[in-house]
Amino acid sequence: MTRASVVGVGMTEFGVHEKRLAELFADAAFPAFDDAGITGDDVDAFYFGNAMSGLSENDTHLAPKIATHIGIPGVPCQRYEDACATSSNAFKNAVEAVEAGVHDVVLVGGVERCTPETGLDTPEMTRVFASASHREYEQPTGLTFPGVFALLTKRHMHEHGTTEEQLAEVAVKNHYHGSLNPRAHFGKETTVEEVLDGPVVADPFRLMDCCPFSDGASAAIVVSDDLADSYSDPVDVTGVGHGTDCVPISDKEQLSATQAARDAADEAYSQAGVSADEVDFVEVHDCFTGAEVLATEALGLFEDGEGGEAAAEGRTRVDGEVPVNPSGGLKAKGHPIGATGTAQITELVEQIRGEAGERQLDDAEVGLAHNLGGDSATTIVSVMEARA
Repeated sequence: MTRASVVGVGMTEFGVHEKRLAELFADAAFPAFDDAGITGDDVDAFYFGNAMSGLSENDTHLAPKIATHIGIPGVPCQRYEDACATSSNAFKNAVEAVEAGVHDVVLVGGVERCTPETGLDTPEMTRVFASASHREYEQPTGLTFPGVFALLTKRHMHEHGTTEEQLAEVAVKNHYHGSLNPRAHFGKETTVEEVLDGPVVADPFRLMDCCPFSDGASAAIVVSDDLADSYSDPVDVTGVGHGTDCVPISDKEQLSATQAARDAADEAYSQAGVSADEVDFVEVHDCFTGAEVLATEALGLFEDGEGGEAAAEGRTRVDGEVPVNPSGGLKAKGHPIGATGTAQITELVEQIRGEAGERQLDDAEVGLAHNLGGDSATTIVSVMEARA
């Protein structure tokens, strides 16, 4: 069953930008308008994602500010914050709004500036990121998110025998995919040897196991199923699942399972009426190489313990059994926090339409996006399909 449809997408390059947030978001919103064949007058509501700017740029109450800047003042607008799952949560709410008949046309998207161009260096931005960890039990210990996902990954390695070489293969694969994506932060290929030679950030992660801080914006136009056929090239949203888990990580029942992703995937598959075997490609939240391995297993693409081996065997490459992160993922495409979720939606739409250029997949009819927030305590899984 179609819950909603996406009829337009837009996205900036991910990397380093000097533009302020409103100008940067406009560079994604206006192409989304053009792609859908609409103007700002057609937008009924604006669901906006931004996670960090209150902390990093002293800039809050952003939704009406940005709505004014892009020419849609007066429409209902709302800012969402759910750590790295920020704009996918905005997307979920946009889907629910048009499905319920509250709005017909919703602009949804996000923007973030995380690079030193904001005036914050890497240690300070790392501190800002760590605000998503538990204030009393984790932050005082100095736990950072490389450390969080290192703990999850080390447990997976202990339970299943996943190796550092397999993690490195994830980085190599995503950098290759990123080399095919002109909007990627890092479009340079690498090798397993180069990854393993990098400095340790948080064991077992080396520098190239970690995604970059990025600036960027992304946007999508979400419309009701009833209206979708009046647009030129709609892509249907058939399932959106939302799962949560415990914070802090010490309260999680099984560190390597990322339970919120499993719950969200079950919900999304059930709504869409598909199984993992029917998904043609996925965009997953690979903030670290280990996170991609955990995600592919949580989504049911591979059995528990097989995600690392599958990556090493090439089964997740663009020409493999289940292409994972054809965009390059967070690892190579980049990770501007508030923009990441709808950037994944943009990749799904472009692949399903056949508009992904050099990285275009064959027979990309059913795509899935997996976007997590914090220590995987929030995960949103979206299934999109070619319109019948």
